[in-house]
Amino acid sequence: MNVNRYLESTYLKTSAQANSTDSETYQRVRALVKEAIAYQFKLVMVRPKFISLAKKLITTSKSTILVGTVIGFHEGTHTLQQKIEEARLAIENDADDLDFVINYTAFLEGKIDSVKNEIIQCTRLVLNANKTIKWIIEIAALTDNQIITITKLIRDTILTNFGTEHYSSIFIKSSTGFFKTKDNKPNGATFEAITLMVQNAAPLSIKAAGGIRTYDEALKMITLGVDRIGTSSAKKIVQKQKNNTNY
Repeated sequence: MNVNRYLESTYLKTSAQANSTDSETYQRVRALVKEAIAYQFKLVMVRPKFISLAKKLITTSKSTILVGTVIGFHEGTHTLQQKIEEARLAIENDADDLDFVINYTAFLEGKIDSVKNEIIQCTRLVLNANKTIKWIIEIAALTDNQIITITKLIRDTILTNFGTEHYSSIFIKSSTGFFKTKDNKPNGATFEAITLMVQNAAPLSIKAAGGIRTYDEALKMITLGVDRIGTSSAKKIVQKQKNNTNY
């Protein structure tokens, strides 16, 4: 199977998180984009400040790969207005995909109307710009029942407020890859959680992200029914090499 078309090659660490200089981070992103072009991955996922760099490199190389970015990253607790402002700037910079961290804290606090409003307002903004939106639910912060409930909440809110012509542009995504777990538990996509998401998201698509580092893991995720895979190990996955790094 050609897994390349499922892969979103990802680098989202800030310079501080990577313990590197801004120049080093710039070069890492640049190398990531060039690698994604060479291997014809589906998309390259970068922080908002690097959207223009990625677009320029892709345009210059006459490639067709997409550029994605993150909104409300990584906590998801940004206000609705903050997320909208971030999204508008990303759209102006011509990002193709916008991955929003849903306010899962508000969800856990029972503020369901607020979460629904966020889904509606942000999804409408992105769809009106003819872009793709993905809602990150942060499965490591949720129980199995909560994963099912929030997946259904997103699905039902979309089905109630948007037409079928838009469903292919709306995803539910598992993880940021930055959530701090206890006892070294996985903070990214697990086969069990992805199965729950796939079972409850249709007709929306699923993106598995976080901790997927091998070809066999990627292949199993695809077999389970995901349409995209976010990973910082994209090259090693397609080369069927092992990678022990995070996200």
